[in-house]
Amino acid sequence: MPHRLALAALALAALAAILTQMDWTWLPAYLPKIGHGLLVTLTLLGSSIAAGLALALPLGAVQVAGPAPLRWLAAGFCTVIRGTPLLLQLWLIYYGLGALFAQFPEIRGSWLWPYLRQAWPYGFLTLALSFAAYEGEVMRGAFAGVPRGELEAARAFGMSPPKVFRRVWLPRAMHRALPTLAGEIILQLKATPLVATITVTDLYAVITRVRQDTYLTYEPLLLLIAIYLCLSGTLTLLLRWMEGRVPSGR
Repeated sequence: MPHRLALAALALAALAAILTQMDWTWLPAYLPKIGHGLLVTLTLLGSSIAAGLALALPLGAVQVAGPAPLRWLAAGFCTVIRGTPLLLQLWLIYYGLGALFAQFPEIRGSWLWPYLRQAWPYGFLTLALSFAAYEGEVMRGAFAGVPRGELEAARAFGMSPPKVFRRVWLPRAMHRALPTLAGEIILQLKATPLVATITVTDLYAVITRVRQDTYLTYEPLLLLIAIYLCLSGTLTLLLRWMEGRVPSGR
């Protein structure tokens, strides 16, 4: 206990020194931009997780119970995405698809072009595909880990295959995957700053602009660390709360 009190006192002293000895006069002027960057980061995080998880469920299911061609296709997708750097995927999709779409007059004249000219759809697509590949492997293990006897018992009880999936297989698999899913979501949060490399103005891009404008190095970075720690802590608490409330299917 004494060593914990000493560590707590040391942390408080360090926090007081950071707040009183460092230059924070720039902060009020940049708060609106930081808020906008935070909103962009959270939007990319939430939307890419939702889209990635929607893709990860069929990726995991077909690798366990799908026909061989779909099983190989899903395994190949997960292997390629997980085996290459996320930054490389982001640049290939942004510069590759972005340049390809611009060559078709039909696309340039469509209602999609104002969106496809921007960088954020490519950042969203890259993050969603990456999350789907990693989570697809997690769901493969979770689906495979559900005892076959439980599925056979549900079929013997008269449940149709879609009902067995919805009422037994999916809840049991999600309950198994949730602890790993929490870790993947934190990793996805830490991957979002990469979109700044394709001109998306997320939280990291705003802090970079602050550093360039004020010639300060440590203060903006310390603020960025504090915000990411708060986001990670909030997500961890939220996901732990959800773990106890997701039905296990028992």
